[in-house]
Amino acid sequence: MPGRRALAFVAAALVIGLTQGLAQGFVSANLPQIAGDLGISPARASWLIVAFLVPRVALPLLLIKLRDQFGLRRFAEVAVLAYLLVSLAALAVDDLRSALAVQFALGMASAPLSTLAFMYMLEPLPPQWKMRLGLPLVLAVFLIGPLLARVISPAVMADAGWSALHLLALGLAALCLALVWLLPLTSPPRVHVLAPLDLVSWLLVSVGLGGLTTACVMGPIHGWTDAPWLGWTVVAALASLALAVAVELNRKAPLLDIRWLVSPEILHLTATLLLFRLVLSEQSAGAPRMFQLLGVGAEQMVELFAVICAATLGGALLLVALIRPQRVAGFHLLALALVALGAWMDSHVTPDTRPAQMMTSQAMIGAAGILFLAPAMMRGLLAALARGPAYLLSFVIVFISTQSLGGAMGSGLFSSFIDRRQAFHLQRLVEGMAPTDPQLVAAIARQSAQLAAQIADPALARAQAAAQLLQQAGIQAQVLAYADAYRLTAAVALAALVALILHLFRDWLVARRAPALAPAKAMT
Repeated sequence: MPGRRALAFVAAALVIGLTQGLAQGFVSANLPQIAGDLGISPARASWLIVAFLVPRVALPLLLIKLRDQFGLRRFAEVAVLAYLLVSLAALAVDDLRSALAVQFALGMASAPLSTLAFMYMLEPLPPQWKMRLGLPLVLAVFLIGPLLARVISPAVMADAGWSALHLLALGLAALCLALVWLLPLTSPPRVHVLAPLDLVSWLLVSVGLGGLTTACVMGPIHGWTDAPWLGWTVVAALASLALAVAVELNRKAPLLDIRWLVSPEILHLTATLLLFRLVLSEQSAGAPRMFQLLGVGAEQMVELFAVICAATLGGALLLVALIRPQRVAGFHLLALALVALGAWMDSHVTPDTRPAQMMTSQAMIGAAGILFLAPAMMRGLLAALARGPAYLLSFVIVFISTQSLGGAMGSGLFSSFIDRRQAFHLQRLVEGMAPTDPQLVAAIARQSAQLAAQIADPALARAQAAAQLLQQAGIQAQVLAYADAYRLTAAVALAALVALILHLFRDWLVARRAPALAPAKAMT
């Protein structure tokens, strides 16, 4: 029956979307535990994130043409089967080298799952519901996936560690394969669309985006200017992108329409998507890392991320009821206001702050993500389809690049800002701890008195007390740095909100003057 078929396809889209979202979130959510299982430092384990993200950024460039070249059904089956095989191979990971190879393969294999989730969500819906229902739901699933990984990881890893996550991913991959086999998508006629220069352009763009992603992830860890290879990576990435642009501008049938991508409308959309993705880094690189520094375990943050997931889903349901092309600006205003208010609330953190005290603010930011991204993608899709199906690939690249690369860039900039502010606050706190300060002397005396039962030597007890006070100063400096980052996020969101209001006011003035100018032009 059509109704049951539609529900089955929507359910398949949700399962496939969650599968790729969980694959993306499992490593980043459990990096310290994974580093311990592999016997490496968290800094070296960060290469696992790079290995997963690089193919995720680059591969979508070819996916649409591969789908048209080899047929939709074969594309779906091969993509999910590849993910299943890689998930099976992940069970054999026992060192960093094998983990990097598996994460790179997982990044490649999971990239088509996003496309499949979109297709399964949109195919059974009537045309009027594709943008109104399908788009918000599938984007909500993509946003919820990495957050849901933080919700379920503590329970899954409790007994078997990282291997339990691989088993869960393997089970989801098998379920996806069964769904793709039982619910075949309508396959349009195959078209020979791949050209040799497409592969050249793809390789150049892949090197460029992959290099920038690597630099953004590893830059804060190695101290941007302390590792010369980071600079050379950025230079090579920019040179590769420049070559790709030169190749595409001189082709009759380019892989990417560079001229359309640099048009004012698309540049504005790209800047908007990138800016908002940078702002959303407050949630992915802010609260989780701050709570880890404060000694809050992953199991203690489960409720926080469950609330964020619920808020994201609630925002998607609100969009289903209200989203229209003419209301895009209104949703963007609401999203920026929610981010500004939520980040400002977070800026009042102290060393005693716990997840329960940030649930409201983080829920606001989580809802803002879907309220901004879904209308923005609707506007971009409508603009691309108005120019013709050939422009759809160019827009997909814009959206994926701003989200994947923007996420890595935002996390890197956020972490770098926190590191600098932490050093600044720590220096000020240490400078204020003068040895003759009566308050400091009294604090050391109280702390050494508490340690007297454990340390018999008074001098050693005072030294230990001073070390503990210095450690507390370090924690205080870290919290102050995160508070500064939250205030900066609020200020950026507020500035974007004011800029959008001014832009809408300008458009309103132009529209108001248009009827008055029309008769004057007609008379001339």
